[in-house]
Amino acid sequence: MKKLFFFVLIFLSAELTFGQFTIGIKVGYDAAKLSTNMDTITSNFKSGFQVGAFARIGKRLFLQPELYYTTQGGVFTSNISDWQQNIKIGSMDVPVLSGFKLLKGDFINVRLMAGPMASFVVNKNISEAGGIAGPIETADLNSVNWAIQAGAGLDVWKFTLDVRYQVGLNQLIKSVENYTFDSYNNVWNVSLGFKIL
Repeated sequence: MKKLFFFVLIFLSAELTFGQFTIGIKVGYDAAKLSTNMDTITSNFKSGFQVGAFARIGKRLFLQPELYYTTQGGVFTSNISDWQQNIKIGSMDVPVLSGFKLLKGDFINVRLMAGPMASFVVNKNISEAGGIAGPIETADLNSVNWAIQAGAGLDVWKFTLDVRYQVGLNQLIKSVENYTFDSYNNVWNVSLGFKIL
């Protein structure tokens, strides 16, 4: 991961040195789903939000680091036992995206972007909705997680609209009792931003 990040920085160095610099704020909607490889458990999407800031460095090629607070999670339902657990996670996410402007204009830009993301969990909550308690406890959720984000964006004047998909790279939930969840955090997100500078 470090070599890839270093390569991207070198590749973009000329663009970054002489390119434009933008900072802004953003809010968005997340639709998260914790995957599972168990046939006896169903996983459903959970809605969440994100709010934070971004910077963009470069002209046609650009680097876009971000920092935002997000709520994600998922809902696990057992198909053979009477338990359902609603998992809610709040985290500080730090994606570092590299991108390319397919259409670059003074008023409108169309962008593609992708890159790694580090996610630092700051709060965890598990609520029970079934007749009996489920097996997952807050201590079973990892506190640091890694992902890859990829997507597209549109800039109109000072406004930005991004649509991305996030693929988890590590298991969010450890093995619990007799369950091996093999669970990764996969997220669709849509965000609206405003360029301050």
